[in-house]
Amino acid sequence: MQIIKYKYWYLILSAVVLIPGIISLAVFKLNLAIDFTGGSVFEYSISELSAPKNTVASDVKNIMQKDEVTVEQTQISKTTLTVRTKTVETKKILQLTSDIQKKYKDAKQESFQTVGPAIGAETTKNAFLALLVASVGILLYIAYAFRNIPKPYSSFKFGASALIAMLHDALVVLGIFSLLGHFLKVEIDALFITALLTVIGFSVHDTIVVFDRIRENLNKLPHSWRFEEVVNYSVVETLNRSVATSLTVIITLTALLLLGGESIKYFSLALLVGIVSGTYSSIFNAAPILVIWEEWNKKKRTQ
Repeated sequence: MQIIKYKYWYLILSAVVLIPGIISLAVFKLNLAIDFTGGSVFEYSISELSAPKNTVASDVKNIMQKDEVTVEQTQISKTTLTVRTKTVETKKILQLTSDIQKKYKDAKQESFQTVGPAIGAETTKNAFLALLVASVGILLYIAYAFRNIPKPYSSFKFGASALIAMLHDALVVLGIFSLLGHFLKVEIDALFITALLTVIGFSVHDTIVVFDRIRENLNKLPHSWRFEEVVNYSVVETLNRSVATSLTVIITLTALLLLGGESIKYFSLALLVGIVSGTYSSIFNAAPILVIWEEWNKKKRTQ
């Protein structure tokens, strides 16, 4: 099976998938939840809407503004009204609920959460720091773990190729959620960062399995074999294992996405997208990048 032969096509396909998400990240950015921005979120259940949805949202917004609360966003889903505001003091919660119930008697506050702006900024900082530390740590670890790779091949290239594939998966997830945030108002919360770090770990895990087989075959296969042939042979050897492992996870995550609760819906979706992308990148991105890099170095050495 010739997989590496079409290496440039795999990278082009990855670029086609990444470009819309990157454009969305640049233009729309991410729709951050209060975990990162700070603020308050109210949820009210209204069993029987006595007015059109737009009127209800407008009425609630006006009531809150009269109580000196700055409303940033309102959203109605079936019989649930979600209102996102600037940070609200606890003592105002009962007053707001009372004022809303004067207008809509069946309104009932289902939940309330608030995060101060300082805590939100700290969460954002820690999230980016976690991603940075994970990326650097993975690069250094793979470079060290593959230090006995036969010359003229470099363990750093193995680490860098795995890191590029990992960043590909992270960008795929971020890009899709940027689009979902713009068109469907899906918010990014702290649980999303957990999913993203899990995806990064899974992606690197799959890539290391392929790379470790390449390292073994560089010592085992005849030296007359070209590097591309060794990589292709190694990828084919690990293909069934990678697909089978990922497929079991994908089936589980699909069940969670379809049957799980609302609170983990987008967490499951982020993991599902990341696992699919990670399986693809470990086979069709990391190995081809390594081959292209080594071929470029070989041409440079022979000049």
